[in-house]
Amino acid sequence: MRKILKVLPKHMALLLIFLTIGISSFAEGEAVKLDTGNTAWVIVAGAMVFFMTPGLAFFYGGMARRSSVLHTMMKSFLAIGIGAIVWIVIGYTITFGPNGNAFLGSMKFLGLSGMTPDLLEPTGIPTLIFVFFQGAFAVIAVALISGAIIERTKFASYLVFIILWLILVYSVTAHWAWSSDGWLFKMGVLDLAGGTVIHISAGVSAVVAALIIGPRSKKENGPHNIPYVLLGTGILWFGWFGFNAGSVLAANGVAALAVMTTFGASATGFVTWLIWDAIKGKKPSVVGAAIGAVIGLVAITPAASFVTPIVSLFIGFASVTTSYWILLSKEKLPFDDVLDVFACHGIGGIVGALLTGVFAFTTGSGNPSMIKQVGIQFVGIFSIIIYASIMTAIILYAVKAIFGLRIDQVGDENFNYSIDEIIHGELGYGEFTKIKKAEEDANL
Repeated sequence: MRKILKVLPKHMALLLIFLTIGISSFAEGEAVKLDTGNTAWVIVAGAMVFFMTPGLAFFYGGMARRSSVLHTMMKSFLAIGIGAIVWIVIGYTITFGPNGNAFLGSMKFLGLSGMTPDLLEPTGIPTLIFVFFQGAFAVIAVALISGAIIERTKFASYLVFIILWLILVYSVTAHWAWSSDGWLFKMGVLDLAGGTVIHISAGVSAVVAALIIGPRSKKENGPHNIPYVLLGTGILWFGWFGFNAGSVLAANGVAALAVMTTFGASATGFVTWLIWDAIKGKKPSVVGAAIGAVIGLVAITPAASFVTPIVSLFIGFASVTTSYWILLSKEKLPFDDVLDVFACHGIGGIVGALLTGVFAFTTGSGNPSMIKQVGIQFVGIFSIIIYASIMTAIILYAVKAIFGLRIDQVGDENFNYSIDEIIHGELGYGEFTKIKKAEEDANL
C-alpha cells in the first residue's frame, strides 16, 4: 500500500486511503497484523463519539422548557441503551455483514456470532472495536431525531421507534454508503463520517415525525438553561474530532487532515452566526453561536478527509448561512420542529454533502470530474431523503396505530403536572412541582 501511495498524486492517495480502509471491508484470508497504534486511536475515537450522545442530551435539555428537561435528556440516553442492543443484535450485520447485496448486508454477524477478538480490519484494528465505533454512530443518529418531537411523545412509543428506525432506516442507508457492497458506495458517493447517512437521514426523519405527531399546543420555545446548551456544545465539539478523524480508522495523515478541517469548519460556523446576528442588527446570541458551531460540524462531516483546511472554512460559512436564513422563516414552516433538527442537521448535511462533491480531491485520470461528482453526491442525497422519509412515515403510522404517539392530557382544571412528572414521576428541579395551565399545557 505505501509503495502505491508514493507514486500516486496526492489527492488520489487520499481518496484511495479512504476507499480501502475507511469502511469495514475485511477480506477473509488476507494477512493483517494487529496495529496497536491504530487500535488505541479508534478506541479513543469511539469513546469520544459515544460521549457525544450525553453531550446532545445537555444540548437538547438546555434548549427545552424546564418542565420537560428530564424527558428531553432521557430520550438521548434511551438511544444509548436501546441503540447499543439493536446494533449488536442485528444493526451491524445489516450494515456491514460480508458478501451482502447492494441494499443489505448478510446475516453472517447476527448477534455478532462468530466474531472473535482476533478478527481484524484492514487497518489492523480488531473488528470488535470497529463494531463499537460504528455503534456509537448509530446511537447518536437516532438520538438526533428526538429534538424535533420533544414534549409530546409517549415514552414507550419512542422506544419502539428507536428500534425500528435503527433497523429499517439507519442500518440500511449506512450499508448503501459505507459497505463495499453498497450501491451508493460503488457509485462513488463520498461521505466520510455520516453527512448523508446520519445527518440527512435524521433531519428528514425529524420533519416527518413532526408532521405526523403534530405540533405542540403552545409553541413557547426555550431555552431554559443556556449553560447546559454551552456544556452540550462543548462536549459535541470535542467528540466530533473523534467522529470525523476516527472514521479514517487509522492514526495517519488523513486523520490529521480530518482533525484540521473539522477545526476550521466548526470555528467558522460559530463566527458566521455572530456575523449574521450583527448584520441583522441583533445582539450576539450565545445559543445562536453554539448552533452555528454544530452546523459547521455537521457540514464538514462528509468532507473532512476530502478537502483542504481553507475549503473547510467556506463549508462552515456556507452551511451556517443557509441554515440561518431558513431559521428566520421558522414560524412559517408547516411543522413544529422544536429544536431545529432539520435546519441544523438536514440542511447542514445537504450543503456539506454537495460541497464535498465540489471541492473533493477526486479530479484527475480515472476519477470523476467535479460536475460528475456533484451529480453522484446529489443521487446519494436524494435517495436517502426519499427512503428515510417513506420508511420513517411507515414506522410512525404503525407505532401510532398500535401504541399511540402523543402524550394524553393529564391534570385538573387549574393545574397540570410537568411533562417530567407525567412521564417519569421525577422532576428536573426540586422546587418545580406544579405549573399553571396558563403557563404550560400538558396536552402537548
